[in-house]
Amino acid sequence: MSDHANQYLEIIRANKRLIYKITRIYCPDPEDRKDLEQEILIQIWKSIKTYQPAYKLSTWLYRIALNVAISHYRKSSKLKDTTIAITDNVLEIAEDGSEAEVMNENIARLYKFIGLLDNLSKAIIILHLEGSNYQEIAEVLGLSETNVGTRINRIKKSLKNKFNEHIQR
Repeated sequence: MSDHANQYLEIIRANKRLIYKITRIYCPDPEDRKDLEQEILIQIWKSIKTYQPAYKLSTWLYRIALNVAISHYRKSSKLKDTTIAITDNVLEIAEDGSEAEVMNENIARLYKFIGLLDNLSKAIIILHLEGSNYQEIAEVLGLSETNVGTRINRIKKSLKNKFNEHIQR
């Protein structure tokens, strides 16, 4: 196997949870999610030759995945196309228990509420939930650290209000 292919597989294995979370938030429909997953994987494959080791790998990967997710979301929102079932899931997410984790009621509800956010807010909260600090999020999204901090606080407040509204029902 070539160095290019080995590097690709290593990146995918190390970051499959991140890719899954991004696809889960941007595509609530399982079939659309598989399409987005494939688009992200294809774009990573195409872009791997341009990766500069001077930059943090996770920053590079977040940028690719989020840009593809936002583009996919915009396309699917406009087109509302039907999707073709894909049986071969490259990430094999179920193996590591991610699917079971997401099915937890509160986590599923969180994904639903995050899915209602605007694209930039989705990207910010995904990165935040993945453990990225304000500087990393700012770098990935081209914002100032102050702006990231302010937006995270607003997003958290919004999500908390949605949970509280849901509980009161």
